[in-house]
Amino acid sequence: MDALTLARLQFGITTVYHFFFVPLSLGLSIIVAVMQTIYVRKGDEKYKQMAKFWGKLLLINFAMGVVTGIVQEFQFGMNWSEYSRFVGDIFGAPLAVEALVAFFIESTFLGVWIFGWDKLSKRVHLTSIWLVALASNVSAFWILVANSFMQNPVGYQIAESGRAEMTDFFALLRNPNVWLQFPHVALGGLTTGAFFVLGISAFHLLRNKTGNREVFYTSARLALIIGTVAVLATMGFGHAQGQRMADTQPMKLAAAEGLWNSEDPAGLSMFQIGNEADRTSVVNIRIPSLLSFLSYNTPNGMVRGLNDIQAEYEAQYGPGDYIPPAIWLTYWSFRAMVGSGMLMFVLGLVGLYFAFSSRMREGKGKWLLRIFIAAIILPYLANSTGWILTEVGRQPWIVQGLMTIDQAVSPNVTVEMLWISLIGFTLLYGVLMVADIYLLQKYAREDMSGSGDLVPWAGSDDAEKGAKKARYEGAY
Repeated sequence: MDALTLARLQFGITTVYHFFFVPLSLGLSIIVAVMQTIYVRKGDEKYKQMAKFWGKLLLINFAMGVVTGIVQEFQFGMNWSEYSRFVGDIFGAPLAVEALVAFFIESTFLGVWIFGWDKLSKRVHLTSIWLVALASNVSAFWILVANSFMQNPVGYQIAESGRAEMTDFFALLRNPNVWLQFPHVALGGLTTGAFFVLGISAFHLLRNKTGNREVFYTSARLALIIGTVAVLATMGFGHAQGQRMADTQPMKLAAAEGLWNSEDPAGLSMFQIGNEADRTSVVNIRIPSLLSFLSYNTPNGMVRGLNDIQAEYEAQYGPGDYIPPAIWLTYWSFRAMVGSGMLMFVLGLVGLYFAFSSRMREGKGKWLLRIFIAAIILPYLANSTGWILTEVGRQPWIVQGLMTIDQAVSPNVTVEMLWISLIGFTLLYGVLMVADIYLLQKYAREDMSGSGDLVPWAGSDDAEKGAKKARYEGAY
């Protein structure tokens, strides 16, 4: 493999690892805040138990996400120095705001929330977890401002030095791509958090321990409400993104559909086997006119194919191959993302029926509880394949219409350096992911009858706190 391929592979692996943790933090922080809000308003201790239990799992996941995110940003200077030189004046601004404002608010008030139980007033303590939840999602917003510039460059000019320089910061914030991409990601995170809570609650309901049944039933019901609404809204914003893609990134849309030649009306491909060597489809099972309808809200409408867009780009940008690599990857990533979302929505509807008809409370529908446990993987599959679609489908551009991937890689980084860092990062992240999954499943299996605190003596009265602290410190 050459340096470019290795650099792309390393960044892709790092991104998938990082985004394994991020959506859960985005969504679970809001769900924990909602649980604590109900506790403060109603005074029901059950919701306090729930907030502490799920908050503990949030803390474990948050720590892992921070570690992977920091290393990911380093790669812009290490492997993609030409990209950083070209667009750093623009790309660095929203990332700086994210680090200096959102991340510090998130980290500070997370500490306040952890150690503030029974030390702060209920409303002040509740405010701290809402600040964590809002700052987490604001952090994602600023990162997506930077990413949206790569998808749809705005607010810039090309200086005499050849660098892209910012001319309008607020144009970055008004970028139409941001206001579709951000809610899609945030709602995807809420879906991830909800199905995470649902799956673990289903596990405990199957265990059928009397002391935990009511709180886990309540957790499952709340997760079903939030998850079903969130996944429906996620699909809505995803549809809007698809329509915008038809206008601003037609090559990505064509790659997602494996559409080699323009069609009017265009059918939606359900299953395809393509021959990328001669750029044709061998087998293609389609629903007539559906792609045109999804793109333009009408059964008729031209959807441009890969071959035609390639010819247009050659005329506009000069000779080169502008078709994304591995069309099959983009094609099946899109179907995995959409299929996972639709399956989660169906499961949510079925689960709501069982939950609100008291069948779940009565111990019926164990087959559905087992499905909910397995369904924890669905939002992770949707999140990962969604980002693969977003980033691989844009290539060969690293900044749409301005800079290609091969122009962005660091010229002085050798193949040997990349192999060493690729293997090192992959192994390190693999260990972190194993540790994260181990800790999550370890604490997720615990009963909710305890305090649910990550720090064993936090949130207890003085006598109980002293006894717990002595036992904890004595173990070391």
